[in-house]
Amino acid sequence: MIPSQRLTLLALLGCSLAPAQDPPTGLIREVAASAAAFQAARDQYTYRQTVLFQEMDPRGAEVGRYREVRDIIFNPKKERTEVLLERPMQALKNLRLTEEDFRDIREVKPFVLTPETMVHYAIRYMGREPMDERECWVYQLKPRQMLDGLRLFEGRLWIGVEHRQVIRAEGRPVPQIYREKGENLFPHFTTVYRPIDGQYWFPVRTFADDTLPFRSGPQRVRITVQYDDYKRFTAETTFQPLPPDR
Repeated sequence: MIPSQRLTLLALLGCSLAPAQDPPTGLIREVAASAAAFQAARDQYTYRQTVLFQEMDPRGAEVGRYREVRDIIFNPKKERTEVLLERPMQALKNLRLTEEDFRDIREVKPFVLTPETMVHYAIRYMGREPMDERECWVYQLKPRQMLDGLRLFEGRLWIGVEHRQVIRAEGRPVPQIYREKGENLFPHFTTVYRPIDGQYWFPVRTFADDTLPFRSGPQRVRITVQYDDYKRFTAETTFQPLPPDR
């Protein structure tokens, strides 16, 4: 090996071994403040939410399902509301969806860390890694304590280096609920966020594929929540009559 080649190789090795840049001081608070603003903006948008909950056998075949489609809109009085576009398909064989399940769909799965909710979490920086073709800082969130009636998130957030926004959340709603007559268990999920109208990072898809360890036996479940057709509400927005139940 000639000297010039050796020096080039050493320089390349030095670059590859350089430590990844740590996030700027106060990044997580900056991200939480942006997320609160995005949450307020999302409350001014209409969108369609499609929920599919599937029971699976050990081989991955569907044995039961629940499906519903809702439009989140504003009524003629400009009040925010939800409407079912079709009668929910309820064909679950082994499980029953609970109030906590639907609350998690509304509040935990489209997870938003705001300055107000930060107090509930111990937050730890875990390092830097690529995710969804973006370089990201990764943070771990754990609830400081479980409070009666409060649904929380335990997992990780990926914050894109370029835009300094959450692009992915992975974790589990907590607490798991154990009762004398049965458990209410919740799967590990992933939520993906993308920019809407070039400025707001909203959830666009949540998915889960997990096996829940019930006392009666393990049950594999799949969940998909799709958030489509975001449109900012304006005074000119029109309201179409609902299609008939199918």
